[in-house]
This record gives sequence, C-alpha cells and structure tokens, in this order.
Amino acid sequence: MNHVPEHGFTTTALTSGARDAGYLDVSANLFPAGAFSLVKYHLVAQRLALAQDVPTASTAEPASVLDNVRSLTLQRLWAGQPIIHRWQEALALQAMPKHVPDSLRELALLSDEIHFLAGDKSVDTSWYTKRAALSAIYASTELFMTQDKSINFKETEEFLDRRLEGAQGVRLMLGEVGRWAGVQGMGIINGLRSKGVRI
Repeated sequence: MNHVPEHGFTTTALTSGARDAGYLDVSANLFPAGAFSLVKYHLVAQRLALAQDVPTASTAEPASVLDNVRSLTLQRLWAGQPIIHRWQEALALQAMPKHVPDSLRELALLSDEIHFLAGDKSVDTSWYTKRAALSAIYASTELFMTQDKSINFKETEEFLDRRLEGAQGVRLMLGEVGRWAGVQGMGIINGLRSKGVRI
C-alpha cells in the first residue's frame, strides 16, 4: 500500500511492493486479481482496524447506537484520507463485473462490523434493514468524499449526517447500493478511460 499514493491501484504499485519486500518483480503475478488485490487488502485491513480503536466504556453516559455508528463510519472514512485522491480508481476496479461480488461482500461485512461495534443488539428483521441502509449510506458518502475539496473533509461529514438523518425506506437504500455497483461505477470507469487510464 505504500506505493498506492504515487502509482495508484495499479500493477506498478503491486510490483513495487513486492520489490520492497525482497521479492522478484514477477512475484506480483502470484496475485491473480492483479491491482484489485490491493483494493481488497485495504478494505479488509481497514475494516479489521476498526475493532482496535473502539473506545472503552467509561462512567459517562454511553453514546447511543446511532452516535456510535456515525463515529465508526467517520473513523473508517477518515482512514482512507491518505489515498483518497486514488480512490476513484479503486471504485472503478470494484465496479468491474468480476469484482462486484467480492466488493459487495466486503461492503456488507463493513456494515455488519460497524453495527456490531456500535452495540446494535437487534435480532429482528431490522438487523437486515439497518445493515442494508448503512451499506448504501457508506457507499454514497465514500463516493462523495472522492470529490470533496473542503477543509478536513467537512462537507463529507455533513453529507454523512444528512444521509443518516434522512435515511428512509429499505427500497431506497437497496436501490442506492445497486446504483453504486452499477451506474456510478461505470461512470467512474468511463471517466478514468477518458483520462487515459487503462481499465
């Protein structure tokens, strides 16, 4: 991941990382998913890192589940700041048909992890609707963040707050997940191709 800020989510970054680890350049071929391997590594590593930074309980009044969901979602978003200028490349790779299943699965795992760490103990059908809603909210906020030029991504934080406050209806949320994986993803791919990126 050290070479992603400079080279993006590309085989060049993958090869450079292998070289840093003392392996031959050709060893990058051991990753059949190519540059997507970098994307998936980042997604998994940052999801697992959330559990390491959850604040311990204190004598103060505990935060609500929604407040915890907001805090953890922001924590995950902020973890991507060092490579946010490259993240549209990652979104384009995730939107490729062969990578969509893994990408959606990781998005679902992230949503589940956030709710678990936030203290959500629901066991009814809301277990599913909450996670579907957060998946859609996270995906749209992450996409917004790639275009946010405000100081400290203040507009991204405000966007997230609006989405959390205005989330209504499972159908709307599930529809947004579909658009994230489809229309928006293809738009990113076409935009990058117009700039000469080979995808």
